[in-house]
Amino acid sequence: MKPINDRVVVQPAPAEEVTKGGIIVPDTAKEKPQRGKVISVGPGKEDHKMTVKKGDVVLYGKYSGQEISHEGKDYLIMREDDILVIL
Repeated sequence: MKPINDRVVVQPAPAEEVTKGGIIVPDTAKEKPQRGKVISVGPGKEDHKMTVKKGDVVLYGKYSGQEISHEGKDYLIMREDDILVIL
């Protein structure tokens, strides 16, 4: 997958199944992950150079991006502006 313009493809980290205290979280109570790994980066726009690169681990807004499934894996396509921080 090769995104266009300032888009980024991110593979979300799996949701936590056990809390730090050892409590098992059921599927219905799991929060959407807000962390993921950058899989692919678009070329940017004329006046905007991309700052994230393939392989970066990033944090993004809770409801950011468009969810897609490709070859059995889940991904998010989002604008670079939706990424809050590179870890």
